[in-house]
Amino acid sequence: MLTRTHRLTDSDSFRSTVRAGRRSGSRTLVLHLGTGAGTDPPRVGLVVSKAVGNSVVRNRVKRRLRHQAREHLASLPGSAVLVVRALPAAAEASSAELADDLDRCLRKVLS
Repeated sequence: MLTRTHRLTDSDSFRSTVRAGRRSGSRTLVLHLGTGAGTDPPRVGLVVSKAVGNSVVRNRVKRRLRHQAREHLASLPGSAVLVVRALPAAAEASSAELADDLDRCLRKVLS
């Protein structure tokens, strides 16, 4: 679970990160990496739309992504804002596939 200080919750931060941040995509995910305020810790936000599936499927995908994102907080720059958008293929993907896609996209967006 992500702690409260590491959660991205306000819509303005989501919007600005998606519009102005660096982007990387895969079959199951699209990542957007932006910068936050200078002293803020890294924050992560998830976007899992109804296109992914019903509420049970969406919540399962969110749990898996939160778990994976928590492991990558240390590799994010100081005040980074990361938005992870799940694509419909994430519904059928295993946890290992989501982890591989998240790793790959994060490496691309950080380089």
